[in-house]
Amino acid sequence: MKQADLGLNLSTKRTRKREFLDEMNRVVPWAALVALVIPHAPTGRRGRPPFPVETMLRIHFMQQWFGLSDPAMEEALFDVPLYREFAGLDNGNVRLPDESTILRFRHLLETHKLAGPMLAAVNDVLRDKGLMLRIGTVVDATLISAPSSTKNDSGQRDPEMHQTKKGNQWYFGMKAHIGVDAQSGLVHTVKGTAANVNDVIEANGLLHGHETNAFGDAGYQGAHKRPDAKDGVTWHVAMRPGKRKALDKSTKLGALTDEIERLKASIRAKVEHPFRVIKRQFGFTKVRYRGLKKNTAQITTLFALANLWAARRELMGVGA
Repeated sequence: MKQADLGLNLSTKRTRKREFLDEMNRVVPWAALVALVIPHAPTGRRGRPPFPVETMLRIHFMQQWFGLSDPAMEEALFDVPLYREFAGLDNGNVRLPDESTILRFRHLLETHKLAGPMLAAVNDVLRDKGLMLRIGTVVDATLISAPSSTKNDSGQRDPEMHQTKKGNQWYFGMKAHIGVDAQSGLVHTVKGTAANVNDVIEANGLLHGHETNAFGDAGYQGAHKRPDAKDGVTWHVAMRPGKRKALDKSTKLGALTDEIERLKASIRAKVEHPFRVIKRQFGFTKVRYRGLKKNTAQITTLFALANLWAARRELMGVGA
């Protein structure tokens, strides 16, 4: 029973957070995702019965959307009725998951490597709706900062993270490499590496294998010559900025070359949208855990949720 059913919810304003959760509740394929987790979930033959898988999955997703740690998520469930309502814990059940329960569920997802299958399940739904055409892929990478302080129990920085230089500035952390559908801008492949790994090394691993064209910025020069290059894929990589600047646009060849580069850039722009969603919409600007495995799992989950957010209007049939 909800507050509104008891006549206790006297507020008539629908906040942006409530609107967001209502929309995500409608577009997340809960049944498909729960089916992935249930085979690995504890059965609870002894002691207190475990919380339903869907409840824990909803809590896990709220952590990603609102940037909450395990302790912060536990407190938020006590403090925010909206969160309890979304998780299905507002029906008189006074027992709420503590931070250890939330942590164990996250570890369960990491141990069984379920983030990748979740992204695939989300993309199956999007493909069935005709939102992923799979004829072209745009690849790109973004830096995710990691704490550089050594004020911790080990007295050292995360050994799996590295520093790299971009422009005139040094960064410490990891890279999130993604391949997105060239038509819709929806993410289909995610890889996490240390920050010092060159973009072109991961380029061909970001292709799903069914595309005929691939697009990348100037950092992907030579991707088609690498040993893991896929047959039947034509790479459209941007010119080096210096070469493009040196083009003589007063000639037909120079003007045509510049126009081709402009068209390629307009296609590549789609890859920036998922980065904006996870960094600005979901507030993910710094890694939360130590090690590439845990952080890659979180990033993969974030991009799966970003796909649903980007396609929410089509999935809900708004404006169709």
